[in-house]
Amino acid sequence: MTAKRTERKPDFARVRRFEAAGFRAWPAASVQYDGTWAIRLTAGHPAKRLNSVNPLDPADVGDIEGRIGRIGRRFAAYGRPLTFRLSPLSGRELSAYLDREGWSYFSESLVMRLDLDQADFSEAIDQIPLKDIARFVTAALAVRGAGESIRPGLSEVIGSIQPDAGLFVHQIHDKPVVSAICVHDGELAGLFEIATDPGERRQGHARRLVLSALKWARQHGAGQAWLQVEADNGAALALYRSIGFVEIYRYHYRQPAGSAHG
Repeated sequence: MTAKRTERKPDFARVRRFEAAGFRAWPAASVQYDGTWAIRLTAGHPAKRLNSVNPLDPADVGDIEGRIGRIGRRFAAYGRPLTFRLSPLSGRELSAYLDREGWSYFSESLVMRLDLDQADFSEAIDQIPLKDIARFVTAALAVRGAGESIRPGLSEVIGSIQPDAGLFVHQIHDKPVVSAICVHDGELAGLFEIATDPGERRQGHARRLVLSALKWARQHGAGQAWLQVEADNGAALALYRSIGFVEIYRYHYRQPAGSAHG
């Protein structure tokens, strides 16, 4: 399906700032460019944002068919489905081309921000983030109920983060119930991999951990927090909005007709 919602004109400078922060905070193993299309691929982790084409200039729409063909072969070499991640920087012309070619539209997500000077940290805990990546990954996999197959890839991604990354886990009776990563990048603090054990939801654990991570980032000089959340994740959206996060733009994914969403 194609997008039906009408959006106001995007602030391209703001979008570029947060897109660049996202690339730094969650780095792909391989990044190459075809014009201004950033081609991100990661053999060790299947996440879409680590394995997608990210167009960064609405005017860069020359030879779309030829470029997609070349990039598709590169994705095939990695064993990944050809996937485009379209933000407002992609522009209407590329979207219209993909519509005509029958590409699917899925996984719409919101990018949200919070002014940390306006945040209420009364529920936060003074928590020192973990420095042990292996310990964090073990906890994060347990919280998500994820298999061991993604351990190497997740460890590699976290170890590749260049800005200061705070690894946060909340435990109850030595059992991890919530995990999150907060990447402090100058003025910005990005939240990633927020997850709560299904049996421990709706008890305020995620709220306290998110606020604790943001308090840590603020104490280290961050002024704005941001995150990405899927548009159909109602519980997470309600949590982030209650903390004060507001939407600044959206993105979604596209794949050729007949592809299984990866």
